[in-house]
Amino acid sequence: MNPPSFSVNRRRFLILGLAAAAAGRLPWLPAVRAVEPFRRPGRCRLKLSLAAYSFRDRFNHPDPERRLTLPAFLDYCADHGCDAAELTSYYFPKEVTPALLNALKRQAHLRGLAISGTAVGNNFALPDGPQRDGQLALVKTWTDHAAALGAPHVRVFAGEARGLDPATARRRCIRALEECGEYAGQRGVWLGLENHGGIVADVGELLDIVRAVQSPWVGVNLDTGNFYGDADPYTEMARLAPYAVNVQLKVAISRPGRPKQPTDLDRVLAVLCEANYQGYVALEFEEADPEKHVPAWLARMREAFARVNAA
Repeated sequence: MNPPSFSVNRRRFLILGLAAAAAGRLPWLPAVRAVEPFRRPGRCRLKLSLAAYSFRDRFNHPDPERRLTLPAFLDYCADHGCDAAELTSYYFPKEVTPALLNALKRQAHLRGLAISGTAVGNNFALPDGPQRDGQLALVKTWTDHAAALGAPHVRVFAGEARGLDPATARRRCIRALEECGEYAGQRGVWLGLENHGGIVADVGELLDIVRAVQSPWVGVNLDTGNFYGDADPYTEMARLAPYAVNVQLKVAISRPGRPKQPTDLDRVLAVLCEANYQGYVALEFEEADPEKHVPAWLARMREAFARVNAA
């Protein structure tokens, strides 16, 4: 495949288009100055990570002989030439101890790996009360765990509105992201809000939330497989990429009512480089037989990233 090529005119068009979109605010947003896209000097640089979620069936395998552990997953990432591993929270034991976090951090360092982040399954679109308080506590706890691991990022969800109208749910989400973002910033950890349906099924609504959050430690976790409208998914990616603090690459794009489309890796990389993204891209494999297909995808990504980084 050929390395992506870009033009100044395309870059300027994207920036101007984003600025124009930011001017059209929705009535449920607080009256504050919109957060700007991240401005990164230098050039696009991509680092390869692998999400533990790719092997979710192995982590949950009923046969102990087949069950994958987090230390074994770190070895897998190192053996397959990854720069980092994304340690999804779902596969940690119920009690996460400092000793466990230190052991994983130690092993990753000895294998030449970074831990690019972790991910939680929270819901911020809840009424005030104990359930919402528990979701805030969950994100803060995993922010602490990420800091202990030396991981720069926690993937968070906006969630499904429960007992709230959508506009109120989005305001609650903004409040939650601001509170958790302040906490995360004190620990030097980013929160990345994923395009994951619910109240952010529409990319514009996700961006309105992120722009409204008054925290320098909140951005977008860009998932290349999750798009829910009729717009071209690569155009939607281009809207999110200037706000991305982490990227999860899916090998297929899922949209409601349509068959899955294979991901065009060249187009994804063109989008990321147009936004001058610099950071981790974690393969999050959701298709059948990851043991067969993940190594080939990692090799393909590594080769493509090397071309981009050398350009």
